[in-house]
Amino acid sequence: MRASRTAPLLRRRVDGVLLLDKPVGLSSNAALQQAKRLFRAEKAGHTGTLDPLASGLLPICFGEATKFAHMLLDADKTYAATIRLGTTTTTGDAEGEVVEQRIVSVTRHNVEAVLPRFIGRLMQVPPRYAALKYQGRNYYEYAREGIEIPRPAREVVVWSMTLDAWRPPDIGLTIRCGKGTYVRVLAEDIGSALGCGAHLAALRRTETGGLKLDASCALETLANLSEEERDDRLLPPDTLVASLPRIDLEAIEAKRFAQGQAVTRAALLDATYRVYAADAFAGIAVAIDGTVRPRRLTAAATSSETHSDPSPPVGSELV
Repeated sequence: MRASRTAPLLRRRVDGVLLLDKPVGLSSNAALQQAKRLFRAEKAGHTGTLDPLASGLLPICFGEATKFAHMLLDADKTYAATIRLGTTTTTGDAEGEVVEQRIVSVTRHNVEAVLPRFIGRLMQVPPRYAALKYQGRNYYEYAREGIEIPRPAREVVVWSMTLDAWRPPDIGLTIRCGKGTYVRVLAEDIGSALGCGAHLAALRRTETGGLKLDASCALETLANLSEEERDDRLLPPDTLVASLPRIDLEAIEAKRFAQGQAVTRAALLDATYRVYAADAFAGIAVAIDGTVRPRRLTAAATSSETHSDPSPPVGSELV
């Protein structure tokens, strides 16, 4: 008797943004794949990786939204971090092997006195276990082989850091930071400043680019919804560019814009704008010296007689 085969999943066009609450233990790509299957989406991408150790807000982009996923890569992010004092690890977080353990004799006052050193623009040395590249290979590949490589410091920005919980040896922090900031490196550096060492015990992303965790949904919840109910969870693609100033085009301007041509708006300040035509999101554009040039168009902004945006989505992981 021939074994039955599972029917192939019928993909469909889905456009929008899902605010997903990624669980601990799942990679960002695995979470993306599960969400993509649940929505039966043709195209999907995420807007910034969370390590398996971390949980929290992971915006998933479907269809047209993938064109604008890169906007959140540069956005500020907020984390709830648990730092364990007295223990250092090979990776700087709870996934690594313990390197050293020390007695923790610091006080809450000691911690509060140290934290301001790590607010503002900082030079941060990336961790050995990072996805950054050196001579074509990831840092973590060298680390696994025990090979030391140059890891030049990079400027990052920490906008704020507050002490929310004091449960020795653990401290709970809320950290708002810019692109490229490694919270596990912050944990290690704070431990060094306190003289006892530390590692990142837990991390939860609560906000990115104005999008908040409290509006998110877990994979388990999505799995128990009907397809229509899942679709109701999606935000429109322009959610990703809501922080940009808005331009509304007249009909003749919209036609030029859809053909990839510039339009003139002499009074506009030089900046990146979100663009609308007949109140429909048409894409983003850059204004320089009163000339507004399309940067990325939506499919709705074009027709069969116009040129679609030739550039591929930037900054998202597409699968």
